[in-house]
Amino acid sequence: MGTYAVTGSASGMGRAASERLRANGHTVVGVDLRDADVVADLSTAAGRARASAAVLEVAGHRLDGAVLAAGVGPTPGPDRPRLILETNYRGVVELASAWRTALAATGKAKVVVVSSNSATTVPMVPRRAVRALLSDDLDGALRSTRVFRHAAPAMAYAASKIAVSRWVRRQAVTPQWAGQGVRLNALAPGAVMTPLLEKQLATPREAKAIRGFPVPIGGYGDSDRLAEWILFMLSDAADFLCGSVVFVDGGSDAYFRSDQWPTAPSLTETPRYLWRLRRFGTGY
Repeated sequence: MGTYAVTGSASGMGRAASERLRANGHTVVGVDLRDADVVADLSTAAGRARASAAVLEVAGHRLDGAVLAAGVGPTPGPDRPRLILETNYRGVVELASAWRTALAATGKAKVVVVSSNSATTVPMVPRRAVRALLSDDLDGALRSTRVFRHAAPAMAYAASKIAVSRWVRRQAVTPQWAGQGVRLNALAPGAVMTPLLEKQLATPREAKAIRGFPVPIGGYGDSDRLAEWILFMLSDAADFLCGSVVFVDGGSDAYFRSDQWPTAPSLTETPRYLWRLRRFGTGY
């Protein structure tokens, strides 16, 4: 049996994943604003530092896996964009980075970051905001999203999910992660019936937008079902899964991007691979 850290463990997908892990005999160190083993506010630097250190202490500096599920939704409010970026981006990157050595200590750990299909289905997300986040320039990201005024929270949310997904893909294949036996992947759900979605549906303006969003199979996702995906991505069956962003969204990503993905890499992206392909007829 293993030891797993789960952020956002008090509700939604984080809670469902925690319950399943515990039911399977694993030890879970939950992190949340309340009702958790480690109570911390991941929207603040102090809260993130407390959470990362406390989890390592409880886990004895060894983790078999982690689920980064804590997140803030795009509900209206003047301070909402900062809260979103701090929690959804830094709350993932800083904790995952702080736990990397503990994850590597077990030899075959798995990390699942909960992203969102907002990373590919929201138009007009400012690229500068994404670049700023990946450069750890949160103030620059805020400036890029605030020009959208009332839509700033939605832009901040989508930018945070694009940036964190790109961070996952960039880091997953490096010697520090893949080379140390840690598998880092992201799950990108669509609209899942969580307390966050329930709050949005209770707001008439947001509810209208959510209900009008294309979901080919209809309806909303279920936290318990999504938790099963998380457990799969933490299991031995996912040993060969690395740097993937798995969409479980009722078909929305495919609806918007049926021809945009997959795409072939450019010549400059894979020169060594193409050299082998020309010489041997294979990239392997």
